[in-house]
Amino acid sequence: MRDLNFEKLLEESARIHGHLCPGQVLGVKMSMLGLREAGIDEPKGKDRKNIIIFVEMDRCATDAVQSVTGCSLGHRTMKFMDYGKMAATFLNLKTGKAVRVLAREESRQTAKNLFPEIEDKYAAQLEAYKVMSDDELFEVSEVKVAINLEDMPGRPLRRVQCDSCGEQVQDMREVHVDDKVLCRPCASGGYCEFFDGERYAKKA
Repeated sequence: MRDLNFEKLLEESARIHGHLCPGQVLGVKMSMLGLREAGIDEPKGKDRKNIIIFVEMDRCATDAVQSVTGCSLGHRTMKFMDYGKMAATFLNLKTGKAVRVLAREESRQTAKNLFPEIEDKYAAQLEAYKVMSDDELFEVSEVKVAINLEDMPGRPLRRVQCDSCGEQVQDMREVHVDDKVLCRPCASGGYCEFFDGERYAKKA
């Protein structure tokens, strides 16, 4: 793969994230491995329209994945799956091949054993993750990913107005309840409440 130099990618990822941490090292290595296994050579070049990433954690490693791959929520090329797992799936839209890369839990202990003289466990993990092999760090599985048309990058397929709150809903995220078109907060409750009166049909 072109331009995928580990040290340069780690430096750029740390710059974007704000600091260097074990999650950055894992995220960079995870991305390099996932891209290679999915057959993506130039994620920010000729392959930029051929890739979608599913990340399963909202932690430091996700910033590293975005930095390396160029994928993002705004471009609709990164999908956040709130599973709380240190894993990401790399989907090659051109070939349909998808691989899931999961960080091995036992790599934490391996990292501790590699640098026992470093008292700070995070500092030890950071240095160990740099030198550990992909096999020591990750479990790779070839998977099948079915992606809906409304989840693909590009312009919204449709915009509709919620019959309850009047707000616009795009990307076919509306819900149909009793012949009404509702946004998800009105249908099942949202994550926030308004101080100036109730806006959504159901409170959070």
